[in-house]
Amino acid sequence: MIRRTLAEVQEMLGGHGLKREDQQILINGVTTDSRQVEKGSLFFPLVGDVFNGHEFVNKAIENGAAAVIWAEREGNPPQDIPVIFVEDTLVALQQLAKAYLKQLEVKVVGITGSNGKTSTKDMVASVLETTYKVHKTKGNFNNHIGLPLTVLSMEPDTEIAVLEMGMSGKGEIELLSKIGEPDVALITNIGEAHLQDLGSREAIAEAKLEITSGLKKDGLFIYHGDEPLLQERVPNLSLHAVTFGKGETNDYVATDFVQEVTGTAFKVKGEEYFIPVLGTHNVSNALAAFAVADYFQVKKEAIKKGFESMKLTGMRLELLTSDQGVSVINDAYNASPTSMKAAIALLEDLNGFHHKYAVLGDMLELGEDEKEFHREIGRLMNKKNITKLFTYGRLGEEIAKGAKEADEQFAQHFQDKKELIEKLQTVVAKQDVVLVKASRGMKLEEVVEALL
Repeated sequence: MIRRTLAEVQEMLGGHGLKREDQQILINGVTTDSRQVEKGSLFFPLVGDVFNGHEFVNKAIENGAAAVIWAEREGNPPQDIPVIFVEDTLVALQQLAKAYLKQLEVKVVGITGSNGKTSTKDMVASVLETTYKVHKTKGNFNNHIGLPLTVLSMEPDTEIAVLEMGMSGKGEIELLSKIGEPDVALITNIGEAHLQDLGSREAIAEAKLEITSGLKKDGLFIYHGDEPLLQERVPNLSLHAVTFGKGETNDYVATDFVQEVTGTAFKVKGEEYFIPVLGTHNVSNALAAFAVADYFQVKKEAIKKGFESMKLTGMRLELLTSDQGVSVINDAYNASPTSMKAAIALLEDLNGFHHKYAVLGDMLELGEDEKEFHREIGRLMNKKNITKLFTYGRLGEEIAKGAKEADEQFAQHFQDKKELIEKLQTVVAKQDVVLVKASRGMKLEEVVEALL
């Protein structure tokens, strides 16, 4: 984590007002949550729509904060702790992270995309960790607050930082890219997430390409080469770029896929690799990680080791088995049409189970065409390979409607989660597998927990 004197901190974030007697006080780490303050840390009180962190400064002091950053407009700063004054505490946090990165001899990998960015982040970190000291985004700390906190929690001897960059609207990726100034910028894909905010896939592509705005001049841009929206835009950016995907014209292509219950095997340039995660779409994420590893000259044997030992962040195609022998594919963290189709394809391809069930819920933030997106998912369900479809939620009902167009009996919809769980517990048996997927807001991990 960052360790600097308050005089150094004040200069790094462009603050003022620090008393001379406080300048040599050393801070150890930063936090924006008064409940997570540790002795010696620097407290940043952020201001949101429904909260003001300045109201919790006394709690931060009680918990051992060494100093406080204070917005000038708030007035009445604390008198019993060192204070650095700034115009905006969030901007100051971002400036401190940017300055800290510049002071370290660390390479940065920035990752974004509509789907798969967290899984790709985990894969990239795993293969790089075989050769370098790596620091990566924890969980989904990938926004304008989480990314600076990720950077500031990094040890000074870190060699490569792997930073996930998320967004909810235009301009956010640009901000994160300019904070991180990546040596490698990576886009996993362009999907339908954020259609509600951005209006079109074209606008989503433009927003994701903002990751190149902070890319170092001699840096590398890695992107999904099968995506037309990127194919037509990237040549105009004058970047050093490489591609990955299914098409033979890509720089990194996988062949000879073998889907196993324990993971997925494939080949790249004739060499065999194995990732202990499900879904051939995760091979695409692995190809992106492979390209990053190549850039940093990680040896092929180390890449293999990194893939085989990796662990993905939870609730992303996580295969779990109950004591009763029921297998559950927990993919309840998020959902979009692209990731939903990939998860269904995985379920259809799995072998060795008596029955295969799908439990699908709402995909959120899809805009005015949300109902049609859901009906399309239902129409795609292959009833030869899946025993039964169960749906949940207002939009989940549209998935059921789409499936019932071909077979009225194939799908069953529930508006009550408890009733859905009770039904599943009467149907699902030993040697069966259940896919559970929806957007995070549907909390379908409760279904997973019940089945286990």
